[in-house]
Amino acid sequence: MPGPTLPAPVRDLPVSLCRRLTHFFTDIDDTLTTNGLIPAASFSALWDLADAGVNVVPVTGRPAGWCDHIARMWPVAGVVGENGAFSYVYDRARHVMTRTFADPALDDAGRRGRLHEVARRVLEEVPGTALAADQSFRLSDVAIDYCEDVPPLPPERVEDICRILRSEGVQFKVSSIHVNFWLGSFDKMSGVRHFVGESEWEDVRETSLFIGDSPNDEPLFQGFAWSVAVGNLRRFLDRLTTMPRFITEGESADGFRETAKAILGKRAAG
Repeated sequence: MPGPTLPAPVRDLPVSLCRRLTHFFTDIDDTLTTNGLIPAASFSALWDLADAGVNVVPVTGRPAGWCDHIARMWPVAGVVGENGAFSYVYDRARHVMTRTFADPALDDAGRRGRLHEVARRVLEEVPGTALAADQSFRLSDVAIDYCEDVPPLPPERVEDICRILRSEGVQFKVSSIHVNFWLGSFDKMSGVRHFVGESEWEDVRETSLFIGDSPNDEPLFQGFAWSVAVGNLRRFLDRLTTMPRFITEGESADGFRETAKAILGKRAAG
């Protein structure tokens, strides 16, 4: 049986899509950033997209505290945070932040206690792990650092983390820097649909684009009609059953800028 079709170069994005594009959903770590930083050209690309009338929406595993900042201070239409747990939208004219949660009980003390019990087990059984530095800003999940502020752990140690989380019956995702885990049925894809609104999703799905960088973005590659991966995903293509439609030459932030340039160039040509 043939495998899935490999992604096409991002320069082949259809002109018709770029002209009608309403939303550009983007991962942050290692998609918008390189080595933990947002290069000036990436941030300029966010402004250029917003100025062109495209609603940019980060979709991230990063915490509530960061998402409040992003929604207020970046040129974005909103942000979906903690792997789909909530969305934040800031009305700049009225100076009002709207926070919408996937589950009203996300901040329940009992739920948080259970998650931290699981975290203690991971930290005890997998040497070299640590709670993510941004943990104190989180509402719904726990993030185990295996690569950001600790020496990178080998794949087999990351799998040990996953094995423990499976045995504990929690939901989890492995990102390029953390293993995030939570209680509840939400994920990035359901968070995007919640942000858009179920009644609007089928229309928005055809006029939107998602860009990501890792296998944990596969549900979004599958859920969006149009998707792009930055070049660093090439090393993981053999793990995917659903491919992104397009891929960039550049990795991380270079790939993000490459995609923004392609979109804006084809919009201007219209």
